Amino acid sequence: MFDDIPDSHRSGYVSLVGKPNVGKSTLMNALLGQKLSIVTRKPQTTRHRIVGIHSGPEHQIIFQDTPGIIKPEYGLQNAMMDQVTTAIRDADLLLFLADATRDTPDTLSLAHIEDRPALLVLTKMDLIPQEQALPLVETYTELRGFEEVIPTSSVTGFNLDVLLDTLRGMLPQGPPFYPKDQISEHPQRFFVAELIREQILEYFHEEVPYSTQVNIVEYTERSGSKDFIDAEIVVTRKSHKGILIGKGGEALKRLGKAARHTIETFLDTSVYLQLHVKVRKDWRDREQFLRSYGYRE
Repeated sequence: MFDDIPDSHRSGYVSLVGKPNVGKSTLMNALLGQKLSIVTRKPQTTRHRIVGIHSGPEHQIIFQDTPGIIKPEYGLQNAMMDQVTTAIRDADLLLFLADATRDTPDTLSLAHIEDRPALLVLTKMDLIPQEQALPLVETYTELRGFEEVIPTSSVTGFNLDVLLDTLRGMLPQGPPFYPKDQISEHPQRFFVAELIREQILEYFHEEVPYSTQVNIVEYTERSGSKDFIDAEIVVTRKSHKGILIGKGGEALKRLGKAARHTIETFLDTSVYLQLHVKVRKDWRDREQFLRSYGYRE
């Protein structure tokens, strides 16, 4: 499967962990040079453990973007934290992300990573002078030891090459786990559903985005015509369904137009997107739905 792999080749799993909105998804996308994880200004955007693969002639880094670490309040959030635990357990190395603009350390996330080998990665360094982050670094390094401390900015690209070089040098020697041209292990259906959910997070507010689940009912590639995508949006209340659809269906049409644009950009092909909304009361606390929607194995 893997020809001409040098003995010096390094490969391994690197999990990105930290609190919501610390910049995990933005950093992974920047390191890969491609958008895999959806990004919004709202917390708890990421619900799944999302795999992104960075390959070179002598390395393969398998990044795992994870949900932001929180104290769970319902079944879906418990499932999300279980995925964080799995990503931490399976990783060869952790990237512990800390927002450089915050003054206080994220002790909740620190407790989750225990004594696993980790790099402290400061994010959003484009927003402050570098010296302003020194007290936060001192606080973190007093709480536990880190293999390295690397300040970064996903916006400007500051130190992303340093971070990649550091990871390449720290991963164990071994052959790649995936073909070198593979960027993720998730099917296209997964990313299409995530892109629709991203637009829900952008267009709607308060509780509505957090009560929604997007399922791809049908995805058909059609030669000589637009690919056909039928997606259902699941909500917990009839009132949320009404908000998503809007007067005369205008809100759903606006959502569909925005989602179709992002999907076409991601797939690099034209699509016909069909959206419909269903009510599934309390799906976030019902085990059968969490399993059916891929949050539980």
